[in-house]
Amino acid sequence: MRHTNQIPTPAPGEEVEWVRQHLGALTAEGRDGVVASTAFRGGQAAADRALATLDITGYARARNEVWPPQRRGASRLSPYIRYGLITLPDVWHAVADASSSDRTKYRDELMWQEYARHVYARLGPELGRSLRHEPPSVVPMADPWNDDMACMSLVTAELERDGWLVNQTRMWLASQWTVRGGRDWRQGEDRFFTHLLDGSRAANRVGWQWTVGTGTGKPYGFSRWQVRKRAPGLCGTCALRHACPVEDWPDAQPGPTVAPPERLRHDRDPATTAGPSTARISGDPDAVWLTFESLGDADPALSALSALPAVVVFDVPLLARLRLSGKRLVFLTETIADLATRRVVEVYAGDPVEVLVGRPVAVTYAPVPGFGRRARAIAPVQVHPWPWLIRPGSGSLASFTAWRRSGEGGRSG
Repeated sequence: MRHTNQIPTPAPGEEVEWVRQHLGALTAEGRDGVVASTAFRGGQAAADRALATLDITGYARARNEVWPPQRRGASRLSPYIRYGLITLPDVWHAVADASSSDRTKYRDELMWQEYARHVYARLGPELGRSLRHEPPSVVPMADPWNDDMACMSLVTAELERDGWLVNQTRMWLASQWTVRGGRDWRQGEDRFFTHLLDGSRAANRVGWQWTVGTGTGKPYGFSRWQVRKRAPGLCGTCALRHACPVEDWPDAQPGPTVAPPERLRHDRDPATTAGPSTARISGDPDAVWLTFESLGDADPALSALSALPAVVVFDVPLLARLRLSGKRLVFLTETIADLATRRVVEVYAGDPVEVLVGRPVAVTYAPVPGFGRRARAIAPVQVHPWPWLIRPGSGSLASFTAWRRSGEGGRSG
């Protein structure tokens, strides 16, 4: 078995320098540009604090507020949910005692996250191809995110500095990029994916396609009206306040509606999409392979095999293609460093298949296409179930509403 790709396990407090040294050349900014997010720290300890202090009082009213920041009602758990430090079932149960309106609205957003995961688990890369939607018929802008606009400057700075945005400003940027700017949604989604700590192909692609109106032909329009409503006073700080480029609604004809692929309407093999419902065991592992979909202490394989070391592989070929922001890699490294204070963690940089093939490992199923390809080659001796909020079935995923109506997207409690 190959060990040449093993690198030192990061220690708490050394994460930025560790990323610069071992992964910096693979980042969007380059080695010297690697910094940590100014708003979030990775790790189970940080995730546990965030969940323990979660208070969604007023969420239904304030979740879309943007500026000033103290008006915001967003829970800010998404980076921890993204990497499995907190699961959707964890958060679902954590808000059980909230007021009815806040609990319902918050759980609706959790359901949207679960729906996006179902869509991506079923379609995989097809989510970025088969649902392709031509941008509205406008002349493409050279720079839709014009920094002379206070609203764009505010949110692009947060995207690049913090690696996080409230949902409302994600919609602003996506609409400005596509509906008014006439740019390809996939290019904008890639920019989000580069910087967002919670960036996932599932949520990003579903969200961007909703903005451009895939399947409905009804794109989401962005104008000064939303800024005045959600960020009162911000327009008064803008150099273009007397010549606002988004004073009126976008003057664009929607692109054509797109018929969803048949697999979106019906899954002939939901068991494969969802992964095992109980652990599949064919041997005794000597380590737990942790994917970046599930890095939490409660990872099913990790918690079932508490005496074994954890193995994490930074996929160098993939990172070289993606060129993610260093903030994302620092957040992940903070998570690994935190885990290493409680158990042995082996860290590698290379191709996960080359590093792990031939080694008897256990793993938790991950509902992303890259996991399936790698797992078939690595052949783990144990595969543990993914902690779904709702286990995928065979029904329609043509829209969030269709999913909810099908009964698969229903949940009580």
